[in-house]
Amino acid sequence: MRRSSPSTTELRIADGLRRGDPDAVRALYAEYGPPTLAAISDTLGDRNAAEDVFQQVLLEAWLRCDSYDPTRASLRTWLATIARSRAIDHLRRRIPEPFDPADAGPDTAGEREPAADVVDRMVVDGLLARLSPVEAEVVRLHFHLGFSQSQIVTHTGIPLGTVKSRIASALRRLRVMLEEEERTPL
Repeated sequence: MRRSSPSTTELRIADGLRRGDPDAVRALYAEYGPPTLAAISDTLGDRNAAEDVFQQVLLEAWLRCDSYDPTRASLRTWLATIARSRAIDHLRRRIPEPFDPADAGPDTAGEREPAADVVDRMVVDGLLARLSPVEAEVVRLHFHLGFSQSQIVTHTGIPLGTVKSRIASALRRLRVMLEEEERTPL
């Protein structure tokens, strides 16, 4: 499944990166830098380390710009995917602080770092932007805001059957997009 048409900003930045234009990196930073750096910082819990990782992300975007396909993913999603990978790499290399198991609460083994959710949210937001506005709205209401299908009906005035079919359709499309994102090399 192809995404909707990329924005002119995305195309301009991607084209500049491919041409080796340093202004394209500045534009990439201006457009996507602050939320990407914030997500990395939240993931790592260390602003200095996040800045180092963010530099790696920008360098990787610069060096691998030929692998970006604007018809497959938004520039934001592509950059968020690189950022998530580099942040995870950094966390894997980090020497853990001493940990006393007695300090752990009951069963914390399956918990994720909440900051990793921020990066995932950036990716999901990029995918939701590729859905039709009506599908994206019901998905956001249902999954992000926790509305029941009946509450969505009340909130939007859309018939219940339509709400159900839009959610099902959106989830099918999102699954396909996620599968494509996983198969697409950065």
